[in-house]
Amino acid sequence: MFMLKSLMLASLMFISVLFGMQQANEGIHKMKGYEDPEFKSAFSVKENESGSFETAILGNDISSHDLEQKRKKLEEMKAFNLFSSIGKKLADGVSFVMEKTVELITGK
Repeated sequence: MFMLKSLMLASLMFISVLFGMQQANEGIHKMKGYEDPEFKSAFSVKENESGSFETAILGNDISSHDLEQKRKKLEEMKAFNLFSSIGKKLADGVSFVMEKTVELITGK
């Protein structure tokens, strides 16, 4: 009986989530108020006649040359990420402690 009640409750919750998603979608369309064919997506990739790809982010065209310049600039800056370095040190410390614990337990 418990399994039946649990299954019914899970089914009800699943249907409720689907219904809520549908209502949110309809609310977004109502809030917008009209269909805009000129409305562009935030990120688009199109293939042109020559076979290369054109990328646009928020309406601004981006080329691979621009991305390469940004990558070089970031490498030159040698950006330091405090959280990344702390995370690496923490992971190394935990790995060391676990290795020593396993060695202690196994006697190797």
